[in-house]
Parts: sequence; structure tokens; C-alpha cells
Amino acid sequence: MPSRAPLRPVILEAVGILREAGVHSPGADAEYLAAHVLGVDRMRLALVPVVTADQLEEFRKLVARRAERVPLQHLTGTAAMGEIDLAVGPGVFIPRPETELIFAWALGQLEALGHEHQPVVVDLCTGSGALALAIAHARPDAQVYAVELDPEALAWARRNALQLADEGDTPIDLQSGDVADPALLEELDGRVDVVVSNPPYIPESAQLDPEVADHDPHRALFGGPDGLDVIRPMIPTIARLLRPGGTVAIEHDDTNGSGVAALLAAEGAFAAVLEHPDLAGKPRFVVARRT
Repeated sequence: MPSRAPLRPVILEAVGILREAGVHSPGADAEYLAAHVLGVDRMRLALVPVVTADQLEEFRKLVARRAERVPLQHLTGTAAMGEIDLAVGPGVFIPRPETELIFAWALGQLEALGHEHQPVVVDLCTGSGALALAIAHARPDAQVYAVELDPEALAWARRNALQLADEGDTPIDLQSGDVADPALLEELDGRVDVVVSNPPYIPESAQLDPEVADHDPHRALFGGPDGLDVIRPMIPTIARLLRPGGTVAIEHDDTNGSGVAALLAAEGAFAAVLEHPDLAGKPRFVVARRT
């Protein structure tokens, strides 16, 4: 094996392998893996014209695993949300780019509040801690609470929370709990400004890509036959926590926008119930305001 090889042909070879394997974004994934091996940002790959033999070997091993439909984030060990990187791996749901829309919405809500009091935010079904930690990073003045039931996911969230706190972010209050528990966070009743949630919401009959079906935890994905088994009992908890005028955003399956909106409307405690699409135009999250 040559001691050094040009990088661009190596990446093009990987793109072909990943495309043949059915990976949805072969070009981007090949570049992310190369950037991971080289220890550079993906946008700076052009500044690295050649790779060593050891780097080439490591890259090809990662490409082979990605071709087996192991998630990209499991190979790099990180996933992004807002301006932070989260540690992820087996046992925790990988944050998706679609959830960035809820993060942006939450920041808009907090900005509209002004800065006269410390805002209170609750993230239900926090998983890796993605939304809670991204909000705490962007709004260090906020008091952020995060709730997760699954012990493995909670361990990942705790790891991420400790890492970001060590880096200087405002610590979050991370708790083990069931979002349907009528006593959950009862000390916050009527005090919360913003609730966000990316709960398990996929209907059990859904057909999923191997990256999801074989690697994301079943408990983090599925929400019963109609995808609403977690969201349905969560609505009274949200109504109890929010102050009058407080707002909520709930991510959902693209078949369930009207269903989640109907649940919020039927609770009798919410107004301004609106459905929001994702960047592909599919229904993605519902927002509402506490009356």
C-alpha cells in the first residue's frame, strides 16, 4: 500500500460503495467519515489533499460499516443540535435534523418573552438531552429541566449534560420520570414558559430504514398502534406545567399532525393550536398556547 494517497479519489470510491448499499446521502456521509478520520471540519476537506495509509485503512473500515447501514452518528460518535455536539451511540435515539425546527421555535418563544425574568423550559422525553442542552447553550439565562424514562438514554443525557457543563454551559436539571405521571415536576406547576418534546411517536406498523429499525432503541421510536400512546397521556402534564400564555411544541409522525392538534384542542386548556411542516413540507410538529 502506498504511504500516501490522494483524498478525492478515495472519497469518490466511498460514495460509490455507499450509493450501492442504499445509503440515502452517500456523498455527505463519505465526506463526514473522511473528516472524522482526519480530525477536520467537513468544509475543510479540500485543504487536506492526501491521506496516510493508516488513515485510508481506518476510513475504508468505517465506510464498510456504513455500507452495512450502521448509522453515521454511531461511527463518528456525535450528533449535532443547534450549536452543540452530543455524544450518541447504541441505546439512545439519534437526534434528527427535523428537530432543529422545534429548537429554533423554542428560541423564538424565549426571545418574545423578553429578559425580565428567568425563563423556565421543560424538555419531555429528552433522550440524549438534545433539545434541553441546545436550549441551555443558546440561552444560559434559562432554567432548563429535562425528563427521560429510559435508563440507557438517561445515561447518555447525563454524560452530555456533564460534558457541556464542564465546558461552561448552564447546567440543566435532568430527571428520571414518566411524562404521564401526575406528580412529575409538580413543583413547576403553572410556572413553565416553554415545553418541548420529541417523544416516541412512530406507529408500530411503520416500515423503517435499517439505520433506524436496527439501531435506534425500540422504546424511543414507537408510540403504539397509532403513534400517540406517549403523546396522549403527556397532554395533561403539559397543561399542568405551563403558565397561562406558556407555549408547547410536540414533534410527531408525519401521519399525525391533525391527531396531535386534536388532542391539544380536546384538553380544553390550549388555544392557538397550529400544525407546522418540516423542510420537506411534511407535517412535523404542533404548537399551542396555554389559556
